[in-house]
Amino acid sequence: MMDAFLIWKWIHILSAAVLFGTGLGIAFFMFMAHRTGSPVLIAGVGRIVVVADFLFTATAVVVQPVSGIALAVLAGYSLLDEWLLATYALYVLIGCCWLPVVWIQWKMQKLAQYAADTSDDLPAQYHQLFAWWFWLGWPAFASVMGIYVLMLLRPAQVF
Repeated sequence: MMDAFLIWKWIHILSAAVLFGTGLGIAFFMFMAHRTGSPVLIAGVGRIVVVADFLFTATAVVVQPVSGIALAVLAGYSLLDEWLLATYALYVLIGCCWLPVVWIQWKMQKLAQYAADTSDDLPAQYHQLFAWWFWLGWPAFASVMGIYVLMLLRPAQVF
């Protein structure tokens, strides 16, 4: 039978993979849909992206700190170790980028759907939101990479 540490480790690794993979996948598909300039395509992809963000990303966002704290406690780390404090700060930065991005994706999808329904071009507001969506993705992605680096460089211990 697996011990608690191994179970939490599996949960943490899988949720990290879901968080990273979903984030990258959503970014890729939204960006590629945007490049077409087609309101119909953007609206369709946007619907899927919003659902994926709520189903997968939001779930992993909740699981990551729970499993991470469980692992740290089981491994005997202080929750105030410097490398853990750095991961918390990066995680908060990711959240500060991701929360507006979720709303932006929803709004972009609605604007694209309206343009598709009325056979109009995408409005200027859509393009402004896309710029915000695009630029918020970079610090979030860099922060995820930073957390991975911190996990690799953490103080040596069976983690």
